[in-house]
Amino acid sequence: MAQPSENAPHIVILGAGVIGLSAAHVLSERYPSYKFTVVARDLPEEADMNSQAWASPWAGADWSPIGDFEEKRYKRELTTFNRLWDMIPSGLVRTLPSRICYTEEIDDAKIWYKDLVRDFRILDKDEVPSGAVAGVAFTTVSLNPQLYLPWLRAELAARGVTFLRRRVASIQEAAELAGRGGALVNATALGARSLIGVQDTAVYPIRGQTLLAYAPRVQEFLSYPLGLGAVPTGEATYMIPRPAPPGHVLIGGTFQEDCWDLSVDYGTARSIWRRCLELAPALSDPDVRVLGHNVGLRPARRGGARIEAQWYTLPLESEFLPPPAEGAEKYDFLVIHAYGFGPAGYQGSWGAAEEVAEIFAEHFKPSA
Repeated sequence: MAQPSENAPHIVILGAGVIGLSAAHVLSERYPSYKFTVVARDLPEEADMNSQAWASPWAGADWSPIGDFEEKRYKRELTTFNRLWDMIPSGLVRTLPSRICYTEEIDDAKIWYKDLVRDFRILDKDEVPSGAVAGVAFTTVSLNPQLYLPWLRAELAARGVTFLRRRVASIQEAAELAGRGGALVNATALGARSLIGVQDTAVYPIRGQTLLAYAPRVQEFLSYPLGLGAVPTGEATYMIPRPAPPGHVLIGGTFQEDCWDLSVDYGTARSIWRRCLELAPALSDPDVRVLGHNVGLRPARRGGARIEAQWYTLPLESEFLPPPAEGAEKYDFLVIHAYGFGPAGYQGSWGAAEEVAEIFAEHFKPSA
């Protein structure tokens, strides 16, 4: 592959979670003559795939309905769903028959996602699991982050995208890596709360605790919807079979806002298992076994995900940074923020990356 010229614009993607990697994928595809570097404290490689310091390795990583209709999110998730659907032959993505259960009667006219998924229909009464009143069925997609993130990295590396393991404290530091003629994509997730120059206090965690199980007869996605108050506060009940390894199912879970606790609560684990067993009696099969307990922090943001351009005047002046050198020349620098997706990072990832690329095309003008 041809290498970018020495004077090619240098675009830095800060953050190596699914949003940062997807943005790097779309941008590097559209601008093959530019130089791209993914900079992150945690990278999609073996040393970091069990780190709780970032969310992407622990995600459910399927498409499931979350909350009420939002036009921007719908467009983002439709783009992503279609992209993942096209990836099914690769083996990284699988189709899943699905049932979403509701604790009250539903009006299918108000089911905003029925045209996003495949094979949507209302469940007959005899198909509704015990404990639910009504439900819907459709076909969705799922993937395994432990396989998908390294695949994204390999795809980027094959294009000449470089990776730098580094903890970055400020927009200034990241901009210096890109240089004056470059730009930055800020995909720092929860890190946007403390990144100097951003310090977005609207960012907050939603704690998710899950179990990974070997349950080969659980072959459908079963869930109560997130974000609709259909289950007690802090609980989220779902099962997500993965494309590989065979028989692996993610069993969840919790949805605990503003909770930073990364420890496993085994009382919670027992509650999760009990709730899911009610939905899927196949979990009682003798060959079923728990493979691991997981806790991750979904990187959410009050007011919704932030995808927008911001021009900074650098050197950055902040009480938290050393003062700029006397006489330092000021310059404008483009940052595109892309963070705050909460539980919908994977299912909105390709759509978010397309938005980043559209904003980049609008605002970035390379130096002559």
